[in-house]
Amino acid sequence: MAYEERTYRRWIATELHTFEVSVGESDLMISAERPLEQLAQRALRRVREELEEYLAQDPEFGKALTPCPPREGAPEAALRMAAAASACGVGPMAAVAGAVAQWVGEALLQQTEQVVVENGGDIFLQTKQGRVAAIYAGTSPLSGKLGVRIGRKDGPLGLCTSSGTVGHSLSFGKADAAIVLAESAALADAAATALGNRIRTADDIEAGLGWLKSIGGVLGGAAVVGERMGAWGKMELVPVSETSGAPEGAPR
Repeated sequence: MAYEERTYRRWIATELHTFEVSVGESDLMISAERPLEQLAQRALRRVREELEEYLAQDPEFGKALTPCPPREGAPEAALRMAAAASACGVGPMAAVAGAVAQWVGEALLQQTEQVVVENGGDIFLQTKQGRVAAIYAGTSPLSGKLGVRIGRKDGPLGLCTSSGTVGHSLSFGKADAAIVLAESAALADAAATALGNRIRTADDIEAGLGWLKSIGGVLGGAAVVGERMGAWGKMELVPVSETSGAPEGAPR
């Protein structure tokens, strides 16, 4: 897989300590209350090794485009992926980026009370204060102009995005950005993929968001197609700019 430069990371502004870690195709940008590069690297390596070993034993799990039950003994990340995929009607790999971000973030929460883990535009976070994630929607005129405000919350959240026009992720739709806020990053990732699959034109936005309301654990969603955008639920949209210091991360 070719590497795509993540130019949206230039938008990040935060008082937290920010660093990057990578293993294989996984390239994470992380913000935490203290430098935790070594712990993050170990966690990322472990979750990737567990998933790679499992996928070698169960290749269908990695190829399926519809829900696929995991085999006995599957690692925790695979179980989360399978559960999220089942809830949203997609294949388990639709949840892999969110699941990996969440795994690493949960490991870091042992040593920090706040963390933001961004994995190719899919975000796991736990925060004590409001933060804004800028929306990256490719060539849409709305790209980088609006963001999703995340308020304080005791538990962690996932904020993930799928696109049919940006990046290498598989999408059967044409949304410039399909964005989901959920109680877990794996669920947000799978739901964003499923939402994006349903949107081929701007006229599909309303129906897509209507479907999203039926998924338990999903808190809100939004979709961008060209100059048009729709949102539902706990998606507080706010204007942002590259100089405002607002964006915390940018879904692709």
